[in-house]
Amino acid sequence: MTLPPYLSSGDKVGVVSTAKRCEPHEINDGLALLKSWGLEPVLGNNIFDSDGFLAGTDAQRLADFQQMLDDTSIKAIFFTKGGYGTMRIIDSIDWTAFKASPKWLVGYSDITLLHCHVHNFGILSLHSVMLQGIPKSNVESSETMRKALFGESLSYTIAVQAENRAGGTIEGTLVGGNLSMLYAVMGSASDIDMTDKILFVEDIDEYLYHYDRMLISLKRAGKLNNLKAVIIGDMIDIKDSTIPFGRNDREIALEHFNCPVYFGFPAGHSEDNRALIMGHTIRISQTNNKINFEM
Repeated sequence: MTLPPYLSSGDKVGVVSTAKRCEPHEINDGLALLKSWGLEPVLGNNIFDSDGFLAGTDAQRLADFQQMLDDTSIKAIFFTKGGYGTMRIIDSIDWTAFKASPKWLVGYSDITLLHCHVHNFGILSLHSVMLQGIPKSNVESSETMRKALFGESLSYTIAVQAENRAGGTIEGTLVGGNLSMLYAVMGSASDIDMTDKILFVEDIDEYLYHYDRMLISLKRAGKLNNLKAVIIGDMIDIKDSTIPFGRNDREIALEHFNCPVYFGFPAGHSEDNRALIMGHTIRISQTNNKINFEM
């Protein structure tokens, strides 16, 4: 896997909206953070446009992203928001310049699509808080993003969860992101091979039966058969139906994953959204009542 060059003070970084519409005030704190790191944010021409739910037309969002991919002076691309919309432009993107000169793609949620897509090029990317989320996130979220982008090592220690299915020391390549997006990309050019990988998943605002259906679909497609381990991040606002489903989200996960499973990782749609380098090797180990994750 190819690691994009780490950032340095003075670097130009792109800011684009490929999905949900964005208002200028929503990213002021995020832009200030990037500047505090010595970076020079370059905003896409159409970043605050709107087309219904979306941040401008497909053509506008594509043009901004394509410009940042092709500009060799741009060393990373940050996304304003997730939501939905990147899938509408994915098949029109020209990746030629990006493959020749990789740069960091920084985001999560809807941006899981891009993490998966560039994983198939053998290029690493960063699953982390986006600019709109900076005011709502804790210090660790932005600090771990900075560490990853500037070449400092990442390590996390979390408490053992009672529901964990432990598996000793495990090392492998990290893939994944938002579960709904992993479900959505199956069978497409953005689908990823999960064989012998460590899978990370998180999600928000789904019903328990939706969660069950997505995991069964992945399992039926053979995606879950040969995983080394699963790391489960925040599952936010997972709802039950009028007739109770009869299983909670952790019970559903344990039913469908037949490998070690680690719950409670601080990443996803919450204020504690720690950075993860997708495509990087991650090492999982347990010390007494703590689980250690090293990248």
